[in-house]
Amino acid sequence: MAKKISQKSKNPKKQRKYLAEAQLHKKHKMIAAHFSKELRNKYKRRAFPLHKGDSVRIMVGEFRNKEGKITKIRTKPLKVYLENMQKARKDGTKVNIPFHPSNLQIINLNLDDRIRTKALERASKGEKNAS
Repeated sequence: MAKKISQKSKNPKKQRKYLAEAQLHKKHKMIAAHFSKELRNKYKRRAFPLHKGDSVRIMVGEFRNKEGKITKIRTKPLKVYLENMQKARKDGTKVNIPFHPSNLQIINLNLDDRIRTKALERASKGEKNAS
């Protein structure tokens, strides 16, 4: 069973502090999103950390049900940026919109990274051994 990243305290102030002060390698695991139903059946996992190049669907907010590819991930503020998801400022310049990973759903994975592919294989092997 995977080790949980969450903190024990129920106090919102302490939870916010834990998120703000977490080490970057732990924050990377926090930047994860749920799989779509097809990917969930294929990989036997519910969620997976996001990477540049993944295709995601926005599940909440003004851009709901729109899809895009991840162009940038900022680990410190826990934000993800998608291509063609911009809004105009008052002076007319376009600005990329940051999304929280919990509001996204993974549609297609970027499997260029061998380590990432191995992580998915480990998960599916674990399911086969358990059943």
